[in-house]
Amino acid sequence: MTRRWAPKGSRPTAVKQTEYEWVYLFGAVNPVTGDSSALLAPTVNTEYMNHHLRFISERVEPDVHVVLVLDQAGWHRSKGLRVPENVTLLHLPPYSPELNAVERLWAFLKSHYLSNRAYDNYDHLFQACGKAWNQLTPERLRSICRTQWIPRTN
Repeated sequence: MTRRWAPKGSRPTAVKQTEYEWVYLFGAVNPVTGDSSALLAPTVNTEYMNHHLRFISERVEPDVHVVLVLDQAGWHRSKGLRVPENVTLLHLPPYSPELNAVERLWAFLKSHYLSNRAYDNYDHLFQACGKAWNQLTPERLRSICRTQWIPRTN
């Protein structure tokens, strides 16, 4: 048995997996254009964060400067971080996930693609995460990650 939202009095079934393995998704989205960059990893640490920053830096046009909004996770603030010259990190105040547009994206991915499923093994979970990310279109990303504090220019 697991919990899920349902009309009062109904008893829907849902799959619940009791083993735990983790896949981590480093993701960045431009809420104005829907452009995105992602990195799937088996753990979170400064090394993977550096790879993610490099991917973001290389993906944008040469005359573009990226402002990356982040929470204050340890790997976002590590002294070993190598921040590319065309990237600025904007750390949010503690305990303010509502200000980070990508937090809504994590909830969407879980609710639409990843929750209430059973995975055969780590590789199956890893593939499911990649497939979920790849189903996101720029239009969907703009819709999910839209914020009032980042004005639309188009």
